[in-house]
Amino acid sequence: MGVLAFLIGVVVMVIGLGVSIALHEIGHLVPAKRFGVRVGQYMIGMGPTVWSKRRGETEYGLKAFPIGGYISMAGMYPAASADAKAPALAGAASARETRRRSIYATLVQDAQAANEETLDGVDASRTFSGLSVWKRVVIMLGGPLMNLVLAVVLFAVLFSGIGMQQATTTVSSVAECVLPAGSTATECADGDAAAPALAAGIEPGDSLVSLDGTAVSTFAEASAIIQANPGRPILVVVERDGADVTLTLTPIENRVEVTADDGSTSVETVGYAGITSSVERVREPIWAGPQAAFENVGAVVQIVANLPARLYDTAYDLFTGGERDADGPMSVVGVGRLAGEVAAADAPIMDRVGVMVSLLASLNIALFVFNLVPLLPLDGGHILVALWDGVRRAFAKLFRRPPPAPTDATRLVPVTLVVVVLLVGMGALLFAADIFNPVQLLGG
Repeated sequence: MGVLAFLIGVVVMVIGLGVSIALHEIGHLVPAKRFGVRVGQYMIGMGPTVWSKRRGETEYGLKAFPIGGYISMAGMYPAASADAKAPALAGAASARETRRRSIYATLVQDAQAANEETLDGVDASRTFSGLSVWKRVVIMLGGPLMNLVLAVVLFAVLFSGIGMQQATTTVSSVAECVLPAGSTATECADGDAAAPALAAGIEPGDSLVSLDGTAVSTFAEASAIIQANPGRPILVVVERDGADVTLTLTPIENRVEVTADDGSTSVETVGYAGITSSVERVREPIWAGPQAAFENVGAVVQIVANLPARLYDTAYDLFTGGERDADGPMSVVGVGRLAGEVAAADAPIMDRVGVMVSLLASLNIALFVFNLVPLLPLDGGHILVALWDGVRRAFAKLFRRPPPAPTDATRLVPVTLVVVVLLVGMGALLFAADIFNPVQLLGG
């Protein structure tokens, strides 16, 4: 049963990833067709095609590996004029310099040739590069925004539909005694002082209504009042069997170590009662999900901003066997493995469903942020090129000059190739780490 549940979890995550990719590409496809761009292909996955069907001028299909997708638009780059194409080598240069220029020129020429093929028989108005700047930005931004919308929906389902586990104001258990500081005992002994909550008459099943005259709606609010009143008697109102009961609680002094935001620690004296709350799944307001999604965006942005250091740590942990950071980058293998472990875990079904939804929502946040990195071939790179064109046109208009030709991004193909190689290398590292030194999210 455990193996079957694990496989079900993996399959569910693979399907979820496929849907996320499909919606991402639809985010590109719909505005592209709306603006009249000729779209030759809409493909989900990478590798060999396992199924495809042509509808109108577009071929729709699935590929073997659900690790990406794409749409093929006519004229992703503008047509290169004769004098704009990669120039022939001229002048004296060293053999090494000549080879370097030759490789660069070859890459650019190949990219221009491939781009020219998409322009054959297509009117300039139906090419991506022939669109206005804002339309190009809308098309490229549509994919990441679909992932953000999906993440917001999933987080809303998680927070407001399934609910989040929270400590409630209902008392789950009451400690019998106060164990001496530093004691390793697990049971009360003769002479141990009774816990304040027990002495006050608080019982399991009581629901905390107010403490020291302040109404409480969460256990965190009740704990804060208890901790703020060491050694001082306070009135506690609990609901028991449908009626309010007023009790007197005197929290004892308890010394705890507190860590400040700057990492420094100090010892503070706080109140202790000996109450444990019950944990229930609570549905939160509808805005809690979107708020969590945007907080998650900030966290992922920090991860991407520190990606080189994070990858170094991942590589170091891989080769030394160190424990990986649960908040660090993972490949689809790692996410699928976590999904399988969650599905096979010995936990209530709604707890497992909640974690799966959270994983899929976080994955879509990662797709949203990563695709907006301003480097080709990512969506953010195409947006940057379009915005650069907009800036150039604005300056030309300001100084009453003729509109400049669209930026020939094929000349960035060598840089794009470097980015692709780095992405492949990053993927290989994360694949290896997720296989040989996986993140222990649920414990070893």
